[in-house]
Amino acid sequence: MTVVGIDDTDSREAGMCTTYAAALTAERLREHGGVIERCCLVRLNPAVEHKTRGNAALAVHTDLPADAAFAAAREVVAEHAVVDDPRTNPGVVALDGPATGVPPRLRTFADRAVRDLLDRETARAHCEAVGARRETWGDGRGLVGALAAVGAWRAWREGGLDPTYEQIVYRPRERWGTEREVDHESVFTAADRASPTVWDTVDRGEDEAVCVPHTPGPVLYGIRGDDPAACRRVAAAIDAEPAERTLTVHTNQGTDAHLRDGTLVETRDGRAYRLDGVVATAPETRRGGHVFLSLRAPHGGGDAPVLSCAAFEPTKRFRDHVRALRVGDRLTVCGEVSDGTLKLEKFAVRELARTERVTPDCPDCGRSMSSAGRDQGYRCRDCGTSAPGKVERAIERALEPGWYEVPPCARRHIAKPLVRDGFDAPTHPER
Repeated sequence: MTVVGIDDTDSREAGMCTTYAAALTAERLREHGGVIERCCLVRLNPAVEHKTRGNAALAVHTDLPADAAFAAAREVVAEHAVVDDPRTNPGVVALDGPATGVPPRLRTFADRAVRDLLDRETARAHCEAVGARRETWGDGRGLVGALAAVGAWRAWREGGLDPTYEQIVYRPRERWGTEREVDHESVFTAADRASPTVWDTVDRGEDEAVCVPHTPGPVLYGIRGDDPAACRRVAAAIDAEPAERTLTVHTNQGTDAHLRDGTLVETRDGRAYRLDGVVATAPETRRGGHVFLSLRAPHGGGDAPVLSCAAFEPTKRFRDHVRALRVGDRLTVCGEVSDGTLKLEKFAVRELARTERVTPDCPDCGRSMSSAGRDQGYRCRDCGTSAPGKVERAIERALEPGWYEVPPCARRHIAKPLVRDGFDAPTHPER
């Protein structure tokens, strides 16, 4: 067996994408008499500075010898990747042996590529250490993702990650860059029939077919879900322009594989976290419609470190849930940290603040009392009655305990939607 990894063949202007390169590679390997055991789509760390659009690398698992498989993948990339684009820097890696038996260092490398920042020099050293064949173009940045794709299947198996699936449908090359002809109603009908096994096909709140990209690339649409047969059925039920080819992939999409557990004081830019905290400042809507608040450690005092959290405008109605938070709410938040701010992908309400401290009302006339001076409590100017300090008042809350998430139109590929199983509290999914 041989595992071939491919990454960074994308071109935003010319429309190439790495999933298409993998599909062509798989077809070429079959032409050479090979059997394709599976294709894997690996979403890497979404916080990487030089990421491609979805930051995906692909692996093709075949029974052809490594030399033949490597040569076929090199030919495909050389023929189809737009290497004249300075942001396109492909890498190809091939390694002998079954995908579950790659060296442990590659399993670790694959895990780290989803959560950390890795460099080309480390990838080259690993290739040399395990005897992997490699080829790069441009500055060779794609070597990192290609090597991570080689180790991904073992990392998933041993790490307990159950892959999800995507059925990708491609356009003929002459249609690249033109408007896609996909019947909107058929997408929603097919999505409704297969939900929640198939997810993130549409965004009902925004009336958007999120499975249909807007880039000039070869993908007509991609259907994601927990069952490959269901994904294929949905893809086949959509009325659209003629397709050139299709590809079914195993993937870590929709798994939250990028998140690491941590604390507020441990966060670093370029990583994504799952953190517990308490709302320290009231949500504030700033210019552009972005919503910000601060989170403090669950057991910290008033001078404890705080972390800025943000729900940006593209997260649409999710911002209303963030605006409904109050100081004192206990949360678990998930998202990438960039420039010291956590970009919210989802959060769980663990405990809601049910009261607030307010200036007391006069028990005689009902009017709000005024301060009687520093540390002297409050006094009614009309009645002369007094109170020692602020009082607790019950407040109504629009939120309930449980998980809230960004809508499908704003969801990262790797983020886990709430319609999937495995959450530790009630869910309030977006569809």
